[in-house]
Amino acid sequence: MERDFSFARSVKEFVKFLLIASAIALPIRYFIVQPFIVKGASMVPTFENQEYLVIDELSYFLREPKRGEVIVFRYPLDTRQFFIKRIIGLPGETVEIADGKVKISSASGKDSQVLDESYLSKDLRTEGNVKVALGSEDYFVLGDNRAQSSDSRAWGVLPRRLITGRALIRAWPVTRAGIVAE
Repeated sequence: MERDFSFARSVKEFVKFLLIASAIALPIRYFIVQPFIVKGASMVPTFENQEYLVIDELSYFLREPKRGEVIVFRYPLDTRQFFIKRIIGLPGETVEIADGKVKISSASGKDSQVLDESYLSKDLRTEGNVKVALGSEDYFVLGDNRAQSSDSRAWGVLPRRLITGRALIRAWPVTRAGIVAE
């Protein structure tokens, strides 16, 4: 009889452990961090195809996205798909692409700068002739591999509500694992 009681107690403890572990892990997985696998070459050399990333979903509840951050978002033309790109233009700014360079102008138009994109390959030019004024909830995003990227040059601005989070950790491959630098 004592043996049956011990087994029932062990099962009860195991179920209790699973419930507590789930209560801790599930909110973290669904509200704080999320796994993401890079598909395609649009972010090469920053991220290669099939790299495994951990996405921070919490930061943008506490602050606004910043220029230069790599984000994961729902594709505006098909929200079932997720894309990964770098933030180039912020709400209220004007983004102009001409002669292979990206120029950012403030909302007032008084301050403008050619964007320093040291994260790109030296020989890379940003193709296209685009000039777009961003609304109060709009972002302009580009892939780091501009020749292979479907981005704001092709499909327009990214609404804030579609941003899922920012790339935080590269978990795979192990040889490139670590915190993602901006």
